Amino acid sequence: MLYIGTSGYSYDDWIGTYYPEGIAKTEMLPFYAREFKTTEINYTYYRMPSARTLKAMADKVPDDFVFSIKASKELTHEREDVTFFEQFNTALTPLIEQHKLGCVLAQFPNSFKPSDENRDYLKVFRERMGDLPVAIEFRNAGWITDETMDLLRQYNLGYCCVDEPHLKGLIPPIAVATAPVAYVRFHGRNYQKWWQHDESWERYNYSYSTEELQEWVPKIEHLTQVAPTTYVYTNNHYRGHAVDTVRQIKLLLEQAGEKVA
Repeated sequence: MLYIGTSGYSYDDWIGTYYPEGIAKTEMLPFYAREFKTTEINYTYYRMPSARTLKAMADKVPDDFVFSIKASKELTHEREDVTFFEQFNTALTPLIEQHKLGCVLAQFPNSFKPSDENRDYLKVFRERMGDLPVAIEFRNAGWITDETMDLLRQYNLGYCCVDEPHLKGLIPPIAVATAPVAYVRFHGRNYQKWWQHDESWERYNYSYSTEELQEWVPKIEHLTQVAPTTYVYTNNHYRGHAVDTVRQIKLLLEQAGEKVA
């Protein structure tokens, strides 16, 4: 299965560009779910989710809709208290029961460098997440080695492929599947604002060209051939760029013969 959607859906600056004027925030998800079959939930990184909130979201979408959930920062950045894993996993229960959990995305900071201690933590992370599908997004390019990919395969952790500016120190645009779930995130290629910006959204203010997205068509095709399920999310969210990117990717993949959920 190939699922394509946006990283988040509840943005005020999408009103008038994607959502109709006057739409209530409570109606954004049902409106979004008319066109797309998946979304990546990012607020869960900033605050621990609750089962009540995730159940309310699950109840607003069709049965064939799936959510990918970003792991809370307590799990990926602080990494000290095991009880946070228990809280996070418990919150996912409604999605699991309704078969609407796609994957958990664990995004580690640039300070999470390849070391014996951190390699051991990946094993701990796997154990604490049980048998839930998990994709690991590295921000430190030192992890991009064959040894890392072998380690992820050993622990049944997916590798999160990314597209972002081709700058020194950033993750290269490789397509690798290390688990039954393959995962891709498009962050945009805003070279000028990636490191220097006043507001965080400036980094993701980017509109992909067809030529840039075409580069990923054979890569995503490869992922769908080696992994039973592939998730592709667009994170260039400013003023609805992500929606346009999803539509372009979907069209390019369908033209290439891929079936998109």
